[in-house]
Amino acid sequence: HVAIIMDGNGRWAQMRGRPRLMGHHAGARRVREIVEACPDQGVKYLTIFAFSTENWKRTQTEVAGLMKLFRRYIQREARNLLANGVRVRFIGDRVRLDDKLVCLMDELELLTSQNELVHLTVALNYGGRDEVTRATQRLAHDVGTGKLSPADVGDETLPKYLDTYFLPDPDLVIRTSGEARISNFLLWQSAYAEYEFIDTLWPDFTPFVFAKVLSGFKARDRRFGAVQA
Repeated sequence: HVAIIMDGNGRWAQMRGRPRLMGHHAGARRVREIVEACPDQGVKYLTIFAFSTENWKRTQTEVAGLMKLFRRYIQREARNLLANGVRVRFIGDRVRLDDKLVCLMDELELLTSQNELVHLTVALNYGGRDEVTRATQRLAHDVGTGKLSPADVGDETLPKYLDTYFLPDPDLVIRTSGEARISNFLLWQSAYAEYEFIDTLWPDFTPFVFAKVLSGFKARDRRFGAVQA
């Protein structure tokens, strides 16, 4: 399971003297290539950070442009994703998203629900703290109604209430563009994930770069808190 913080779209465009939205369009095209590269790289699950709960702070023009891009991407890529065996699911709070986009998200999830080759999860209006807050509210409700006993709540309980309940924890989290922070992404799930921070801007993150990062990951010794005997 590889999770990617796709950073650097705006800077990529600005470096070329173009509007930031051009970079987001270039980044969306790159998503297709990376998804298609997953089977050959042994990646069964891919989770991408498309829009965070903090991204609403951007200009109205950029936010509106991103929402339009998400709608266009779903409409344009749906058949390709279906044909390539990709199952698509979305995580995040859908309440703030417009009805047309939510409808398209629902339709794509249903359309690809029988696919198994690659599981693509798109984090849209997602934030790790927001996810844990919503999960805790649902858990508290079940405790309050007697569906769940407080004594039964352990570290295996909360994950069942998270948006990612259907996913294994990520093995590797990649962040592009040279920033070395996790930006509120999969906070609970990434407790023992390996991290790779690379300078490459997302629109330049080719399948070749992807393969190189994965090669380095495979050489790591993952001990999960233990030590070698």
